[in-house]
Amino acid sequence: MSDHLARLTEQLLDAARRAGADSADAMAVTGRSVSVEMRAGTLEQAERAEGTDIGLRVLIGRRQAAVSASDTSADTLTEMAERAVAMAREAPEDPYAGLAETNQLAETWDVAALDLFDPSPEPDPEWLQQQAAEAERAALAVPGVTQSQGAAAEYTARDIHLAASNGFSGGYSRTDSALHCVAMAGEGQGMERDHDADHRIHAADLRSPEEIGHLAGIRAVERLNPEKPRTGAYPVLFDERVSSSLIGHLLSAVNGDAVARGASWLRDALGETLLPDDLSLTEDPLRPRVPGSRPFDAEGLATRKRLIVENGVLKGYTLDLASARKLGMHSTASARRGPGTAPSPGVSNVSLTQGTASREELIARMWTGLIVTSFIGATINPNTGDYSRGASGLWVENGEVKHAVNEVTIAGNLRDMLRRIIPANDARPYLSTVVPSLLVEGLTLAGA
Repeated sequence: MSDHLARLTEQLLDAARRAGADSADAMAVTGRSVSVEMRAGTLEQAERAEGTDIGLRVLIGRRQAAVSASDTSADTLTEMAERAVAMAREAPEDPYAGLAETNQLAETWDVAALDLFDPSPEPDPEWLQQQAAEAERAALAVPGVTQSQGAAAEYTARDIHLAASNGFSGGYSRTDSALHCVAMAGEGQGMERDHDADHRIHAADLRSPEEIGHLAGIRAVERLNPEKPRTGAYPVLFDERVSSSLIGHLLSAVNGDAVARGASWLRDALGETLLPDDLSLTEDPLRPRVPGSRPFDAEGLATRKRLIVENGVLKGYTLDLASARKLGMHSTASARRGPGTAPSPGVSNVSLTQGTASREELIARMWTGLIVTSFIGATINPNTGDYSRGASGLWVENGEVKHAVNEVTIAGNLRDMLRRIIPANDARPYLSTVVPSLLVEGLTLAGA
């Protein structure tokens, strides 16, 4: 981790003080990335990027403003501070805005234990091209796949530093490696496509390009010759690929910003039963080698493991300092931000209790119903939890997959749906969001 970013953030804070700010925080992010995309065996695009982004938030009393730039010259730092202070003077007063108190700040952290940086050399573009090409070849080798819509391999390395006038200063480095492939099956108007992808902190942890390409091809072929199901009430299995979206609606509803605005179907729901009694939902920003991990939040508070839902019961909202003040609560160290934005609450690394049954056992249990593998659009009422989403997937009869399904709408109410979920045991533990396939019985399907 270079001292350069630490010096930049301190220079921004100094500029803010000289411009007249009462308090301020600053963020600096520098990164480099390289990506290669293949299509039909030909190099489609190769790109390398490097850059530094800086951001400054200033407060004049309870008025705040944030600015950002990609130029790190001394003149730019001064101009940023002066502009931010001028903006803050004209901003409406926010009684809940403000930095953390010194006794709230993280004092120590162990970045090494999080293992967020791959020490291996940056991959050569030729190697990335080879990975993408192998994934594409594996997809095209699947019977029924007629063409590739592309495969891409990417690598990113970033250094991040945050400093504030309350005395906080800290930073860390992280890497990301990714590989994805999109395959197409069928001909003409009957063509279907699907994909597979992997994203890891360490490139060595990525699944092989052959596996990713093959699975993309298999998924595309499975979608051929879709039919519309009959309208009615059926069990629905949210495949592990998409089940996190169902839990994501719960997480959105317990977000402190939404709760404080009253725009959440879970406002005033603390202590209520939301999930089956044997299920818990945990946030753990300190999981090693996981993309969502971080040693402190965007306001300098120490991150920690916490239970959002314990044995079915809602235990807490997701709060940054501002939303916590609005609700008369304490921050859950959940602030997130970019260089040019003010903090807002958001989760890092959530996991739902896994079940004991396999995905295949849940398919047999549902007997006749829908396996959802992808969604198209969404209509979620944030105040009532009413749920309506276009979906596609696979139709099950007599406990066996019979054919593909598209153009079906799933409807229900999230409060009722979540209370009835039955988890499988197939969640991928290395993901930032660890949610298995989820069976929900008695949902309304609008089809043929």
